[in-house]
Amino acid sequence: VKRKKLLALEVTDERTGDGKMLKPLVKQIKGRGGEITRVYGDGGYDSRENFNYLAENNIEPVIKIRSNSSTRSKGSPSRARKVREYRKLGYERWKDKYRYGYRWTAESFFSGVKRVFGETCKARSTEALFQEVKMKFIFYNMLMSV
Repeated sequence: VKRKKLLALEVTDERTGDGKMLKPLVKQIKGRGGEITRVYGDGGYDSRENFNYLAENNIEPVIKIRSNSSTRSKGSPSRARKVREYRKLGYERWKDKYRYGYRWTAESFFSGVKRVFGETCKARSTEALFQEVKMKFIFYNMLMSV
């Protein structure tokens, strides 16, 4: 968020949920020597597995909790604590406390890629499509670094 640069990238098809990609993205950043103190994510990243992984790696999750979330740990004490805190504060106070608005930096990055390169791809095969999308993000990242 601080640098407003792309630090990790995974391209998936429509069958893969965002939440499943949290671990690979964090591993990419750490593998390049990046330091992560917080991870911002929408409700798609709200899972016990993700909260446990972030806790194991001393990374603070700033993930929007789903409205029907249980306050019991059920295998994830860190998520249960966050659910209780979220319920106690309410969305607006939680959002302000954790600066959840920073998540929009990533969303604006996606929007910028679409503005510069368009929303469609020319590739015909799935493999080529994934490569085309990756290249668009890498080139946009380079453009923003100039």
